[in-house]
Amino acid sequence: MGIFDFIPALLGSRPTSAPAPAEKTEPVLSTPENQQAGPTASIVGRTAYGGHPAAGLTPERLAMILRASITGSPRLYLELAEDIEERYPQYLSVLSTRKRAVKGLEIRVEAAGTSAADKAEADLVREVVESSSFTLSIIDMLDAIGKSFSATEIIWNTKSRPWKPAEFKFRDPRHFEFDRTDPEKLLLIGANGGLEELRPHSWVVHRARAKSGLTIRGGLARPVAWLYFFQSFTLKDWAIFAEAYGQPMRLGKFDPGASPQDKEVLLQAVHSIGSDFAAIIPQAMAVEFVQAQITGSTDLYERRADWLDRQTSKVVLGQTGTTDSSSGSGYAQAKVHDEVREDIVESDAEQLADTLNQQLVIALIDLNFGQRQRSGYPKIIIGRPEQEDIAAWVDHVAKVVPLGVPVTIEEAQNKIGITPPQAGQPLLMARQPSAPAPNEDKKDQTKLLAAAVRAGMPDAVDLAIAETLGNGGFVPLMAPLVGDFQQRLAAATTVEEAQELLAEAFAQLDVSALAEQLAQASFAARLAGELDEDI
Repeated sequence: MGIFDFIPALLGSRPTSAPAPAEKTEPVLSTPENQQAGPTASIVGRTAYGGHPAAGLTPERLAMILRASITGSPRLYLELAEDIEERYPQYLSVLSTRKRAVKGLEIRVEAAGTSAADKAEADLVREVVESSSFTLSIIDMLDAIGKSFSATEIIWNTKSRPWKPAEFKFRDPRHFEFDRTDPEKLLLIGANGGLEELRPHSWVVHRARAKSGLTIRGGLARPVAWLYFFQSFTLKDWAIFAEAYGQPMRLGKFDPGASPQDKEVLLQAVHSIGSDFAAIIPQAMAVEFVQAQITGSTDLYERRADWLDRQTSKVVLGQTGTTDSSSGSGYAQAKVHDEVREDIVESDAEQLADTLNQQLVIALIDLNFGQRQRSGYPKIIIGRPEQEDIAAWVDHVAKVVPLGVPVTIEEAQNKIGITPPQAGQPLLMARQPSAPAPNEDKKDQTKLLAAAVRAGMPDAVDLAIAETLGNGGFVPLMAPLVGDFQQRLAAATTVEEAQELLAEAFAQLDVSALAEQLAQASFAARLAGELDEDI
């Protein structure tokens, strides 16, 4: 049994929870002058320096560290998680990718209601989450993804109203332990080694759960610890193999009567030949080079290292498609990988938003507006806004507007993202064909019109359609067959009644106006056809 096996017993003398606080009317908040979790010089308190348990790690020691973390002593586990991030580039890369994927999402604040008070509260929350201090602290809060929890102390500015966080300070997770009787209750290690309860309204404790169960068992560093352990041995063996690969074995021979000193000289000579390629030995001794016979695959270590890297990517990202080009290619496969990763990002974002709503928003509103009856608290939402196919929307509008479906200009501008122009601003206009010169003959006029068609300008058919639609199209001409005619026709009980209704409707049609409209359209089509022939 090693010394680390006694850590839980040694720490058992600490009080499992802080004594019941005395009644008070005002909460004690963390301020720049009164921070609760600053580092201390005491070794048993919150020292700024930690150990490196990854050095000389063995299977027995790793198992002990993981067991101790769930029995109330997570310090060594948290130090190991930090070591793994520093020593295992693949884990650091994919873990950073996952954190920054969440940080890059849009953060929105929704008011609890429509009253002026609800909007004022939402504006205050929005001002805080848009501050640079909060934005930079998101990565620190997401440290929980690897270590299972993160603790960020809110440093309040209480010198003026409204009270707002002046800073969000990340606190070393090694400075915390879980209550022995309540393994989900996080306590702060005090300056003298005792345990303190966290101040109300002064902490954002984020718990990232990769799996159900105790918080300390929900971090990704736990399964990655074994992958790192095997990877470290693989790289060490690979380095030894690469150094000796292809080198002949140096075999030293000595006479039966050689003294120990002679043998030491020969051994030193053999070693020197391997590193310095030069050595001297007595004449009675000999060095023989035995050529190495290389058989089988020589990329075993590389394949093993790549496999461990892929498993790490699967643990952190849920896939390997975006980190390993050898895992396959193709749009369909990449699309599946993106969806899996997107699912994980959404889950991380939902967990972080829930933490902020429960611990930051409530504290911010209660301290400034008090606890009172209202429709609820403002809500922080983290995620990508729903993407809408604007091109498809425009295409649909272009089809339904000529049918009489009303669409406001304001709605179209908001949908497309066009800001309404101010008075006097220059506007983009559709190009119109220039009028032909009055003295040109018909052939020249035809060429000009043909050139306009080539340039993409509207032709006669386009202009005729625009004029017809601008006047309401054929809808006014067909007024007797629209309106309540369908209802009256449906109310007919006999064929004779229906025939009478149809005859009455057609009698009211202005046939001459309809014929005129059709004639104009036909003339425009014929004119456009003749121009096209001249082209």
